[in-house]
Amino acid sequence: MALTYARPLARLVSELEKLPGVGPKSAQRLAMYVLRISDDEASSLADAILTVKRTIHACRVCGNYTDMDVCDICTNPRRDPTVLCVVADPKDLIAMEKTNEFRGLYHVLQGVISPMDGIGPEKLRIKELEARLRDGDVHELIIATNPTVEGDATAAYIAQHVARGAAPDVKVTRLAHGMPIGGDLDYTDQATLISALEWRREIK
Repeated sequence: MALTYARPLARLVSELEKLPGVGPKSAQRLAMYVLRISDDEASSLADAILTVKRTIHACRVCGNYTDMDVCDICTNPRRDPTVLCVVADPKDLIAMEKTNEFRGLYHVLQGVISPMDGIGPEKLRIKELEARLRDGDVHELIIATNPTVEGDATAAYIAQHVARGAAPDVKVTRLAHGMPIGGDLDYTDQATLISALEWRREIK
């Protein structure tokens, strides 16, 4: 890389390659784009990145990304506090919101159980979920993890060890498997997500 590009450009390409979904060719195109834009545009891009890092954090209640102590969804009086949807990541929350069908609240785990990656329940926002369930406001818990091995394991753990222990009377459901097995919520079209939400099944 250093033999092809000047060092500053090689460094930029190398850093861009670290972004998810960005391969060597895409990194090169993005680096060349940065070279072509004006200094003001480059400064604006850099400032936007730094501002996000400095101001965005997890919502104290649900774990969604926000620049406030509690996010807009959690403070919205029009949301139904009796229905709680559990998702792995904020991007999955965004996918659910795009359907315009779900009017409850969310709980973001910030990951899924994955022993191969050394991620157990203790590394997720499981205790926070248990606390919310013990409050007694939740009547239905919708588990909206991806239909993968890790997503299924996380759903089973929440249903068997979390919901039953913290709130044994709560109804626990899972998104219907109209979604492709092994797929991701954020790549699923809205019609499929709406159908999966409508035909969600109870976890016994």
